[in-house]
Amino acid sequence: MKKSLGIVLILFIGSTNSFAGGGWTAKKGEGYFKLSQWWIISDQHFTDAGLIDPNVTSGIFNTSIYAEFGINDRFTAIGYIPFFSRATMNNQISATSNKIISEGDAINSFGDTDIGIKYGILKNKKIALAASLSFGLPLGNSSGGKNGNLQTGDGEFNQILKIDAGIPFGIAKIPAYANIYSGFNNRSNGFSDEYRYGAEFGMGLKNKKLWLIGRITGVESLRNGSLGTDINSTSVFANNSEFTSYSLEAAYYINQKIGVSASFASAFRGEIIFASPSYSIGVFMDLKKG
Repeated sequence: MKKSLGIVLILFIGSTNSFAGGGWTAKKGEGYFKLSQWWIISDQHFTDAGLIDPNVTSGIFNTSIYAEFGINDRFTAIGYIPFFSRATMNNQISATSNKIISEGDAINSFGDTDIGIKYGILKNKKIALAASLSFGLPLGNSSGGKNGNLQTGDGEFNQILKIDAGIPFGIAKIPAYANIYSGFNNRSNGFSDEYRYGAEFGMGLKNKKLWLIGRITGVESLRNGSLGTDINSTSVFANNSEFTSYSLEAAYYINQKIGVSASFASAFRGEIIFASPSYSIGVFMDLKKG
């Protein structure tokens, strides 16, 4: 089986659109805005032992807006708003009789939302260092559908404190950058807290019109929550989920401000989470002063 993993939507600051931010804060009045569609469909999941087991084919689809806006040269406001989220579950079919064992289901709702603030600690030609604090608002549905097992959110309020460090450089006159981050996710409602980390590399081609970006993202559970480890294991909202993943993104500027992007995410390993790739496409607006 192909061992791959969709990136969870609540990782938006650590793993989404980082080439717009990372260790860098926006200048006052500058902004980056992205409308995107993200989805994952999976018929298998990682167990708590890191193995892969089958499950009823399920999917999550999020239509969202991501935004960064410079309040001043030090502070940048950040938001991730999945204004339409759909969770689905297919019919479960008997392998012997080919009859429906249980009917499929689907729910539509608002999704869990993240808002935050980033503070630029240091920014010069050699390094950019920033700290951010984000709040995960449980606006999604944590127990939807006929059996209460469909989710567009985890139902808990969390806070993520993160440090980013970015370095700009060039490769044979090609502009490039690297960024690393480390963070802590404080969770509520019996969920375990998490340690998060990641690294990113990007390079601009065709006179900076085409950006190619690669990312490594990791989440490690502290396993200090009161919820069971097997709750909603066939989901992206489970407790004690862990993974080390990689993703690839291409962003193309149609003009100086408008562009399109597409990304793919997979994994090296995972525990208690869907085991299938995730995809995203989007349109963005990059409002720089020049």
